[in-house]
Amino acid sequence: MITFYEDALCENCYAVRLLLHMLAVPYTSHFIELYPSRANLQPRFRAINPLAELPVIDDDGVIIAGAAPILVYLAAKHAPGTWYATDTPALAQVTHFLTLAERLSATVGAARRHESGFAPTDLPAAHTGATRLLRGLDAHLWFAEQQGNAWLLPTPHPTIADLACFPHVILCEEGGISRQPYPALRRWCDRVKRLPNFLVMPGVFLTAPPKTE
Repeated sequence: MITFYEDALCENCYAVRLLLHMLAVPYTSHFIELYPSRANLQPRFRAINPLAELPVIDDDGVIIAGAAPILVYLAAKHAPGTWYATDTPALAQVTHFLTLAERLSATVGAARRHESGFAPTDLPAAHTGATRLLRGLDAHLWFAEQQGNAWLLPTPHPTIADLACFPHVILCEEGGISRQPYPALRRWCDRVKRLPNFLVMPGVFLTAPPKTE
């Protein structure tokens, strides 16, 4: 069984937790508090991940650190062709959005960590970067919707690209960044929250099903 080292309030950990639940992969959690205790800096955890970063999984001795590598590993192992693309153009697109998720973490996530009182951040720079990224994501999704596509990739189902970006977008208001200017992003968030086996976390709530006539 997978051992999952995580912080319950970390966006990147949440992305991995979502995929584990959606794939129905059994795992056990070990909670490592990032803030304020900084338990990730303790020697016991550094022995597992010398970089002291979360999330980390241990899959029967295979240790993988970082949200993007873990998402790729889990999806390629348990859901190739669905959550993980197998054709070359789609793989390039997935990689693009995994990189974008890291940029969201460095801007939207940094603002959230700052507003929580935990981490020093250049808040104006974080907000400027976050606005640029969210505006671009919203435009991408709007054009996708015009083509009949609901997800970041032009596939009939979501991929790890969606799960990597979703936590940063859905929690952006905790960093003082409104989602109101981004209607396509808001619709996409609702679609993610309606997926089977969707899992909430503090600050993330279920969406009511769409009304039927």
